[in-house]
Amino acid sequence: MSANNQFEVIPTGAALGADIVGLDLTQEIDGDVFKKVTAAWDQHLVLRFRNQNLTEDQFVRFSQYFGALDKAPTRPVNGAYHPTREEIAVISNIVKEGVAIGGLGNSELVWHQDMTYKDLPPKASILYGLTTPATGGDTHFYNLNRAYETLPDALRERIKGLSCKHDATRNSAGQLRAGFDETYSNENRPGAVHPLVIKHHSTGKESLYVGRRPNAWIVGLNDQDSDQLLDEIWHHIETGSHHWAQQWQPNDIVIWDNRYTLHMRGDLDPNQDRLMHRTQIRDERAPAAA
Repeated sequence: MSANNQFEVIPTGAALGADIVGLDLTQEIDGDVFKKVTAAWDQHLVLRFRNQNLTEDQFVRFSQYFGALDKAPTRPVNGAYHPTREEIAVISNIVKEGVAIGGLGNSELVWHQDMTYKDLPPKASILYGLTTPATGGDTHFYNLNRAYETLPDALRERIKGLSCKHDATRNSAGQLRAGFDETYSNENRPGAVHPLVIKHHSTGKESLYVGRRPNAWIVGLNDQDSDQLLDEIWHHIETGSHHWAQQWQPNDIVIWDNRYTLHMRGDLDPNQDRLMHRTQIRDERAPAAA
């Protein structure tokens, strides 16, 4: 029997996010306790576990409670960043002897959801802060359920039933991925089509599902009408207050639901080291239209 049987959920007081206090992630978590964790996650969308000192095996084991894990992305030339665990991606701005020890060192500075250009995007990601900057490098999260609820009535009604194509040709830093051309028409651009409004798998709450703004296209609209409608949606998001910033401390672990949130990294002084391990959880189902 695990020693983990009681914990406290402390909301951030912002639009999303909560601390889980009293759970030791070095220990196994039994089924009843984990049901309470997932209930808190469904409600708050982002969970933070502070002061966790995990081995790599313990971090992977904790991640696997939430579902099957994807393999980490690989370097362009030298294979995986992590030498022993194929599930762990290394996120870092540290360079040793001219070689980056991790990826995404100075990117992902705009709101986005991960890999929505795929038919089955990931369910969630987990970040484990090993070396964290004293200031800067915050991870910001945005509640897309709140964004949908606060849309003007006419705009909310207009987008119900519409779908959006999510661009597969560029990453969240705007860089062209290998094997793609510089330009495509909206109809011919590679990418997955998902509903603009989806339903939470457990609570039934409705959320925007927008991925990233660049090269998105609302299926069936001409380019001008699609851009105008997407600009309205993104203006609402970017001027809204439905967000929270995770200010990193060493040994913080944060999991966020990729389906109902946006995230981005804040500015980071390149002279301050940042080293994190990241896992990515597969989803069991495609986003469901509301």
